Amino acid sequence: MNTRFPPSRLVRWLRRSLACAVLSGGLAQAAGPQPVLLGIDGEFGLDNSTSAQAVELGMRTAIAEINAAGGVLGGRPLELVTKDHRSIPARGIRNIQEFARMPGLVAVFGGRFSPVIIEELPTLKSTRILFMAPWSSADAIVDNDMRPNYVYRLSLRDSLAMPRLLQAAHRRRLDRVGLLLTNTSWGRSNAEAAERAVPAIHGMTIAGTSWYNWRDSSLVGKYQQLRAAGAQAIVLVANDDEAAVLVREVAALPKEQRLPILSHWGVTGGEFAKLAGPALQQVDFSVIQTFSFWKADPARVRRFLASAAKVSPVRRIEDIQGPVGVAHAYDLTHILALAIDRAGSTDRRLVRDALEHLPAWRGLVKNYAPPFTPARHEALGPGELLMARYRDDGVLVPAQE
Repeated sequence: MNTRFPPSRLVRWLRRSLACAVLSGGLAQAAGPQPVLLGIDGEFGLDNSTSAQAVELGMRTAIAEINAAGGVLGGRPLELVTKDHRSIPARGIRNIQEFARMPGLVAVFGGRFSPVIIEELPTLKSTRILFMAPWSSADAIVDNDMRPNYVYRLSLRDSLAMPRLLQAAHRRRLDRVGLLLTNTSWGRSNAEAAERAVPAIHGMTIAGTSWYNWRDSSLVGKYQQLRAAGAQAIVLVANDDEAAVLVREVAALPKEQRLPILSHWGVTGGEFAKLAGPALQQVDFSVIQTFSFWKADPARVRRFLASAAKVSPVRRIEDIQGPVGVAHAYDLTHILALAIDRAGSTDRRLVRDALEHLPAWRGLVKNYAPPFTPARHEALGPGELLMARYRDDGVLVPAQE
């Protein structure tokens, strides 16, 4: 059977193919320059979590500003690609592999959960994909022994967080603290940071350490063990679900058994205030932060809110959930765009190098002088740390210390 096209059919087919090619080329030109892709690997599908959405809001707001100003590399727009790992490391590893194969994708922004990112580190190392950390705090994420290191963080670090939490307790003369920690790499990171920090704080001691597992339905037993060991305050490392369980249980105790709780910031990445309910106002609960829209430069906050209103329902500071994730991702996206332009390319290796040699830049969170250096892949330091509390309406505001 002859499968060749008859001459007349072949000519018609070639003409149609040529017309389609010309049309496709015209459409591509009409569509504008090829976008530069940025990814998010976050916990979008996790119940009650708002952290990945916070990172996305910060990035989309910055991207809107950057694109309105002409994009990067002489006119190429930034475009966002999101993937959901649901806090499951295997999903995160698969996401990183898929991102690494995407042409035109420069970098991936991570979500809240340090244990997921720590499991992803070997894949990040093998693929040499540029990874930006706007929320996760475990020291090992940046201290990862990669040479060269493709991970950059604009976020809290456990070795900064734990000393600040202990100092906040010390200022209140609560010098015997109990550590209530999640049994994960994030919890262990904080346990190590606490052990290193205590000797530098005169009179501070750790009365005891208790570990709980993710999704535990009760934490009051471990809390009471720490109280019985002489703890005057609890330093808590938890996410929103478990922290809400603890707050409800502590609020149900007699007042004389309710110890102050000083919390790491994982609680702010979800519906913690809603889950805790009225019990939150019956417990002395404070949480560490690196940034507050309430204390930031008013002109920069107004600019952010105006830009956020173009890509989201946000109109007021009170509308912002997970404020640190939003602000960090916003600044980190702007910084990355500066590095792409400095590199003159989307080549991840060149952009990585450019991140280490940026000039000083004034952002929403702080003035970066500069954001990163070859020896420092951490953009924030102890000067940004503050304690915050939840108002009656669930809004997080700076605390009086």
